[in-house]
Amino acid sequence: MDQILSREAVYLWYYFDLQFRQIFGYWAAGIIIGSCVSVFAKGWIHDAAEKIANRIPGIIALFFASALGIASPLCMYGTIPICAAFSRKGLKDDFLAAFMMSSILLNPQLIVYSTALGMPLLVVRILSSFVCGVVAGLLVRLFFSKKNGGSYFDFSSFDEPPNHDTEKNVLLRLLKNIFRNIKATGLWFLLGIALSALFQRYVPAESMSKLFGKEHEGFALLMAATIGVPLYVCGGGTIPLIIQWLAAGMSAGSAAAFMITGPATKITNLGALKIALGVKHFALYIAFVIVFALATGLVVNLVM
Repeated sequence: MDQILSREAVYLWYYFDLQFRQIFGYWAAGIIIGSCVSVFAKGWIHDAAEKIANRIPGIIALFFASALGIASPLCMYGTIPICAAFSRKGLKDDFLAAFMMSSILLNPQLIVYSTALGMPLLVVRILSSFVCGVVAGLLVRLFFSKKNGGSYFDFSSFDEPPNHDTEKNVLLRLLKNIFRNIKATGLWFLLGIALSALFQRYVPAESMSKLFGKEHEGFALLMAATIGVPLYVCGGGTIPLIIQWLAAGMSAGSAAAFMITGPATKITNLGALKIALGVKHFALYIAFVIVFALATGLVVNLVM
């Protein structure tokens, strides 16, 4: 028994070490770049969102809103209070929906992480997040404008988030932000690598191919979209898992579906979203995310 345990420990350490060395640089670069954006560009991004919403008319503004949502470095619990502040300043719900939706799905730090997946999937992730934000804004504009029944959001419970980047020394401010990012994502990053090592050692590639490959496309996409709900805790922690699943036979479309439903239905986000949306609109949000994820997966599988 001791020999078996020792042998398995060696195998698991080998897989863990291999994965760690392959993607640690992407994680570290994401931390540094994300912190730089947060410290030096966050205010500009949010000011730009407010100016664009007030100056650019109609549907065109939604494209800018979705792009700025991706550029924003805030997590969900920072994004909702910012949107609440925007709403109090008179920004329309469709603009806020586009900004919030794309911000939930992607941020600068996660873009850098996702380069580990390869350029094709990185492009898919950026484009799908951008389009998802625009479509969310269009739907809110079409069905929930104030003349058609009032506001889509209820921000009455949210105040503007505190600014943690208050250190006067710019270098110290950046270092503190980097430390907060490491503290927030480091454990989940290591856990993701550990889980990918377990998958690599104990889950046959044939099983992953059957579950998430193109052979049973509809079922595979639905499975990928579904497991995104319980498994997605931190963006950086899921990158090692996705890499391993792709190597084991997961289709690009299934990976794309997972990368949409995962952050959009992350357990830590859902409580705040339910408060901001209300029960009815929250249910519509979940349905939209699943339908969009499945549609994205089908399109990606056709193209790639």
